[in-house]
Amino acid sequence: MSTFRRILSFLVMVPLFLAAGEVIFLFPHIVFLRYFQPVRTAYMMQRPGPVVMEWRPLAKISPALKRAVVDAEDASFYRHHGVDVHEMEASWAKNLRKQRYARGFSTITMQLARNLFLMPHKNILRKGLEIVIALQMELVLPKDRILELYLNLIEWGDGIYGAEAAAQHYFKKSAADLKPDEAALLASIVPSPRRRGARLRARQ
Repeated sequence: MSTFRRILSFLVMVPLFLAAGEVIFLFPHIVFLRYFQPVRTAYMMQRPGPVVMEWRPLAKISPALKRAVVDAEDASFYRHHGVDVHEMEASWAKNLRKQRYARGFSTITMQLARNLFLMPHKNILRKGLEIVIALQMELVLPKDRILELYLNLIEWGDGIYGAEAAAQHYFKKSAADLKPDEAALLASIVPSPRRRGARLRARQ
């Protein structure tokens, strides 16, 4: 077994042994997500200040925004099962070469798992839990439902959550009416929403 495969096995197995109770506890909440909209995420509760969010079903979000976010954040989203092993291998190789954390490998499903359930601190246990929860989510939730949850729950600026709130905040229009260039701008904010969102707002 390669070094990478051993590390991957370690990332998955450690949370199963050290946090099995937490993972089992979360599974009913994951099933709940198939039918109901979450009101708050762990990420929102850890951030001070008001929350601006307005839920929109996937059908009422611009196709341009859906494409732009998937292309920018997880181009293999519809092909993997929660974890992109090829991206993980590339990330591991680059981080070893640079001797620092230079490249991540979180998929859309892993980002959703982190935002919904986990603390923001970066460590190997949290990354392992992120992987396990993402795999569980992919077993229970259809891909379009995962994308719908993601687009409605991620932060797009200081206290701005979800595509509808972001479209209204930056462009004074519904998420359904976003044009391709506007969608591309919103997708570019996702990796660093507070800093890049403030920059876009200042430009406007």
